[in-house]
Amino acid sequence: MNSLEGVMIVGLTGQTGAGKTHVSSIFAQNGFSVINADSISRIVVEKGKPCLEEICEFFGEEILCEDGTLNRALLGKVVFSDKSRLELLNSIIYPYITAEILSTIRKLSDEGRKLILLDAPTLFESRTDDFCELIISVVSDEKIRLERIMERDGISRKSAVQRMQSQLEEEFFKKNSDFIIKNNDDILNLYEVTKEVADKIKDYYNNNYIK
Repeated sequence: MNSLEGVMIVGLTGQTGAGKTHVSSIFAQNGFSVINADSISRIVVEKGKPCLEEICEFFGEEILCEDGTLNRALLGKVVFSDKSRLELLNSIIYPYITAEILSTIRKLSDEGRKLILLDAPTLFESRTDDFCELIISVVSDEKIRLERIMERDGISRKSAVQRMQSQLEEEFFKKNSDFIIKNNDDILNLYEVTKEVADKIKDYYNNNYIK
């Protein structure tokens, strides 16, 4: 839970390929300041950053491109096929991501932002759910997610399945979330469902944070 006066942080997470990016965008359209943990994860592993140096210590410099930047596709192949390696990678990067998230939250608070959406694919695994007052999870049927991942990332069915299997089960999200958004339909339906959740969260904020 955060301790910033008048600031409410809402966590957004869910299954890969469920359409979380669309949901995040809809929240932004409805007055929420969005922190994208995936974007932050790319920043902390930029060339010359301590996080990238630490990753190289454990995985070797062969996971770098010729220009010294991280070869994300190669690293993905390495970790998504081996759970222990994925856990090792996460143990390295999570502290850096968390520190950057906290810094961004403080900056937004200083700017007077009150409703902050933390869009984090690994919200629970990284324990950043501890910062959140409410949690939303986006889920979708397995077949739909599989097709979306293959199209989005340009990867094989086998690689897409490995990524899906590396994540938490749908039941976990349902048990540990305040709101579940099911995204099996078109974008119009998703907008309507998401806006309804956004309005409920605004009501919650007004009832619990406005003095």
